[in-house]
Amino acid sequence: MYDSRAAMEALDRADELREFRARFELPAGVVYLDGNSLGPLPRQTRERLARVVAEEWGEGLIRSWNQADWISLPQRVGGKIARLVGAEEGEVIAADSTSVNLYKLLSVALQANPSRRLILTERTNFPTDLYVTHGLLEQLNRDDPGTRYAILFAEGNEDAVEQALAERGADVAVVLLTQVNYCTGRLYDMQRVTAAAQRAGALTIWDLSHTAGALTIDLAACNVDFAIGCGYKYLNGGPGAPAYLFVALRHQERFTQPLSGWMGHAQPFAFRSDYEAAPGIARYLCGTPSVIAMAALESSLDVMLEAPMEAIRKKSLALTDAFMALVARECADLGLNLITPRAPSLRGSQVSYTHPASQPVMQALIARGIIGDCRAPDVLRFGFAPLYVRYVDVWDAVAGLKDILAGRIWGRAEFQARGQVI
Repeated sequence: MYDSRAAMEALDRADELREFRARFELPAGVVYLDGNSLGPLPRQTRERLARVVAEEWGEGLIRSWNQADWISLPQRVGGKIARLVGAEEGEVIAADSTSVNLYKLLSVALQANPSRRLILTERTNFPTDLYVTHGLLEQLNRDDPGTRYAILFAEGNEDAVEQALAERGADVAVVLLTQVNYCTGRLYDMQRVTAAAQRAGALTIWDLSHTAGALTIDLAACNVDFAIGCGYKYLNGGPGAPAYLFVALRHQERFTQPLSGWMGHAQPFAFRSDYEAAPGIARYLCGTPSVIAMAALESSLDVMLEAPMEAIRKKSLALTDAFMALVARECADLGLNLITPRAPSLRGSQVSYTHPASQPVMQALIARGIIGDCRAPDVLRFGFAPLYVRYVDVWDAVAGLKDILAGRIWGRAEFQARGQVI
């Protein structure tokens, strides 16, 4: 099936999502395999932002909070994300950053289980999730020295999570996991883990940053309690795009989140000195939303929602299958070690390898117009966003990778420099 570049071009012609590539601004001569870090610019987003700046802000001024309905952007954008992640109406809101939203949800989850002191996660979870968790627990332990909150680590798979719950479940308040591991690309079984956590009396928080927009998610069917995610990866909302959070309807009226800013107030424009949390998901807002950033994210979501998620997932698996097969055939014995599971049920939409010279290898690839990224200490990551990545891109990326590894081009001096962002 992957015998030639012409065969890959034939797959592109048969691709039911092929028309979507033209909806994105992609530089000529670039193979972009880093949508799992930053999605490209949708063409209609450029047009939407021009209207927001020139007309809504430039002419409407403050009137646009009403006339252009800026005030409902967090709910409106959240509602569109809800359709991508299998949530019910009123369960998702766009706000703040992933880290800030995690702080809110962890605080609420601990309130829900006040007699429990452990947060179960994995040591290779995305670092900001661990940092926020550490910071919150240090704060709680400092404020009340008589209580000792701590992190319990389960290493890397569903069996380990279930074993930890079997041993310490009575002490676990919340299970916090990223649905796809940012380094390895391994996909957790959300339904299995959520059910195990709830049998033990714990709540779940899922980080969807590396899955939403790239594969089918059904938060309702999995009975998930809480979730967070960012808007700038597979959702293509732009650098630093607003994040979002999900709270199941059954939990929304039970607690008040700790960042009680004015936008989460039941009557924000009454300007009362006392705080009354807004009903429903709106209580998870804090400060004034960035209208320009929200508009960009909403525009990109409109593109995403035109594509059937089943088709996106099917192509994601086909692209990653093709990449792994070609690398195994063309780059054998060139120092690459696959760390992404081959089984489709265990794989997100990225493929990762270790290589002892991962950083200069990636710099050499980028210089050739093949853009992925690397993660310390030795991981090469390649993300496959089905709306704009083609099968022929897979062929060209592997050809470039083979040339760079076989010729040790990565050893040149110009590829040894390390930027602030890698």
